[in-house]
Amino acid sequence: MNGLKNNKRQKYILLAAWVLPSILLFLSLGVGTYKISWAEVFNTIRSALRANQNLNLSPAAANIIINVRLPRILLALLAGSAFAVSGSVLQSLFRNPLVNEYVLGVSFGAGFGAAASLVLFSRQFPPQVAAFLFGLLAVFLVMTISEGARNSMMAVLLTGIVVSAFFQSLLSGVEFMASPYALQALFFWLLGSFSQVTWPDLLWTGPMVLLGLFLLIRMKWRINVLSLSDDEARALGVNVKKERFLVIALTTLITSAVVSVSGIIGWVGLIVPHAVRGLVGADNRLVIPVSAGLGASLMLLADDLIRAFSPYEFPVGIITNLVGIPFFLYLIKRSKKSWG
Repeated sequence: MNGLKNNKRQKYILLAAWVLPSILLFLSLGVGTYKISWAEVFNTIRSALRANQNLNLSPAAANIIINVRLPRILLALLAGSAFAVSGSVLQSLFRNPLVNEYVLGVSFGAGFGAAASLVLFSRQFPPQVAAFLFGLLAVFLVMTISEGARNSMMAVLLTGIVVSAFFQSLLSGVEFMASPYALQALFFWLLGSFSQVTWPDLLWTGPMVLLGLFLLIRMKWRINVLSLSDDEARALGVNVKKERFLVIALTTLITSAVVSVSGIIGWVGLIVPHAVRGLVGADNRLVIPVSAGLGASLMLLADDLIRAFSPYEFPVGIITNLVGIPFFLYLIKRSKKSWG
């Protein structure tokens, strides 16, 4: 009986996690310093879906909704899902609650790649591609250097910190070479923000994030198996090395694709998976899809708070850092008894 109740509860949580972002998307279109009524939001959406319908819309309101707020909101949803799913997958893969894309060096590697594309190559080399390549390079360095260590999980964490510092230094070098105008834009971008996103940005980033999320959600059972010991995973018919590389490549793809547009936004991949496991347990068949929905919702809510209460653009990365760092310290304190 308790099992049936738990199954129903988990299904309701999964449904809520997927419905909530859709509700927040509509509500968020009316949030901002330029006041737009819910009726105007609804009529603008209806007009966009039915191009032949004349609803006497305000041109300014329609332009803000379609060309400013909607791409920003969609990127916030994609970013929240990407970071949360990456965190949940990597924590399961490495069997360590402290692992996320931020700790493994992906964020700073991708950030350096995108910044180098923006500053040194003037976008001639697509920032999304550069971000993915250097994000993948960061993970490769972490995995190669930490391979064979006695305490492999601790080695991964420590190596990730070193690799992150390395790419952060390279990023500082790019900032030093940037022109004053480019430096100001780059500095704001690195703090993490959705304010500069455009539809062309989404046309680059959106397909990569959606493809990566789709494949990771489809692989959720295999990720459960990969969280076991290597011998147990092989006994269940999984090619551990090949599929582990594929999973890491997919998490790098979705993280770097978002970082290339939004900048470095940390800690979402640490906080959300822990909250989700508290709700539905440790089964990745639930953790991964629920993390996708909840991560999208929380990221959009953070951006909505900034747009609603801040008279100027306040980087969302600062908000996530202020919340995430104390949570990370709490996890370290709770897990330090098992170190060594």
